[in-house]
Amino acid sequence: MSFAHFLRIEREEPGGSRHTVVHASDPRFSMELAPDREAPDQVGRGVIKRICLPNSWAGDYGKYAQWIGAAQEFFAQSFANPAPKTETRRFHT
Repeated sequence: MSFAHFLRIEREEPGGSRHTVVHASDPRFSMELAPDREAPDQVGRGVIKRICLPNSWAGDYGKYAQWIGAAQEFFAQSFANPAPKTETRRFHT
């Protein structure tokens, strides 16, 4: 599965940082994850704290389990190596 449509957002807060993984194309959803402190690398695949899904997903979670698993894999890989500057997008306001 391609990770091209995933994005990880990290927000610094007084109690620590919050991590959100967003899938930007169909099916659109977001997940809030926390690093797994018991994993060997202190990040792991992340501990799911919240999932925001469209109403049309209700009752059919098995069908979309692959997307949730892919989001966790993306979360783990997003800590591995930083993206080269040529791949990052900057938005001008």
